[in-house]
Amino acid sequence: MVKLSSRGRLDLLKVTHPHCLPPRPTGAYIFVVQTGKRVRMRWMESETNGANQTVVTEFLLLGLHDHHNLQMVLFVLCLGIYSVNVLGNALLIGLNMLDPRLHTPMYFFLSNLALMDICGTSSFVPLMLVNFLETQSTISFPGCALQMYLTLALGSTECVLLAMMACDRYMAICQPLRYSELMNRQTCTGMVALSWGAGFANSLLHSILTWSLPFCGHNIINHFFCEILAVLKLACGDISLNALILTVSSAVVTLPPLLLIFLSYVFILTAILRVPSAAGRHKAFSTCSAHLTVVVIYYGTISFMYFKPKAKDLYLDKLLALFYGVVTPSLNPIIYSMRNAEVKAATVALLRGDLSKQMACFPAVL
Repeated sequence: MVKLSSRGRLDLLKVTHPHCLPPRPTGAYIFVVQTGKRVRMRWMESETNGANQTVVTEFLLLGLHDHHNLQMVLFVLCLGIYSVNVLGNALLIGLNMLDPRLHTPMYFFLSNLALMDICGTSSFVPLMLVNFLETQSTISFPGCALQMYLTLALGSTECVLLAMMACDRYMAICQPLRYSELMNRQTCTGMVALSWGAGFANSLLHSILTWSLPFCGHNIINHFFCEILAVLKLACGDISLNALILTVSSAVVTLPPLLLIFLSYVFILTAILRVPSAAGRHKAFSTCSAHLTVVVIYYGTISFMYFKPKAKDLYLDKLLALFYGVVTPSLNPIIYSMRNAEVKAATVALLRGDLSKQMACFPAVL
């Protein structure tokens, strides 16, 4: 039996003599949530194999089930932010496709970042919104595996892609005369393919290692979605190898891109300071200020999540993960539209219906 008290404590006991309960399937667990005087109960189904060992067939996502009013507030906020995220990033992708002035390497990378943000949030937010309205939040075993794979893959991909975008800004400011030659279509496509390939390969490795572990009965994920650390806590086997590889791969995926971004901006700032006029320095810095803002928000949120003192209350960690997964991707289109004159001009042209005329006048660069 699982009981979640008002203080968030969890106890898992198998029901062996359910004389006072309705008949249940073999190997089932009962989930009880007690909030004040309200008690909710549901059988969590599982299967039993030939060796009399319980095999998990679905997971329960706890989220904030003992804070129903807070869940309603989060539903409204997350729905609004998710809508802004999808519409804003879709608008960026559409503008990059329609406006010939945006057919450059920088906006090619930006389109991939926008697509990544849409896919990343869509991998867990819609189900999470539905679960906010449900008394019990369950997800199937294959659904949980797919959700964990996509969220981890797209998060890893974004780390590498931000580094590729920093290299593009370095080439544009420090090598302006050779920029078109160095950042051609083939190079940009290869850099984007490397970003997507590295992220999805990293996630595939962790997915194989995670789902090869035995899951025998404990199926309660203390999170909003199938996050890898929360899933690993449910495994019955030894997870020391998983923890080691997760630590090493996280360092490999985050630290080298961060170092590359840092070095790129050291050279960029050095080149900008050499520009004699203040107007020239401002124009040069404005081309990379939006990307730098996105990098600071992205890595700043990650650093705060993983390097802050461990909270006694897990609700704070859940809300921080929610902010990182929902709010941060929605900021990218806002940042790029507010700090980029070309995006503003393309948006105005779209509203006026002038993009079709511009498409006939400008050749595609990338």
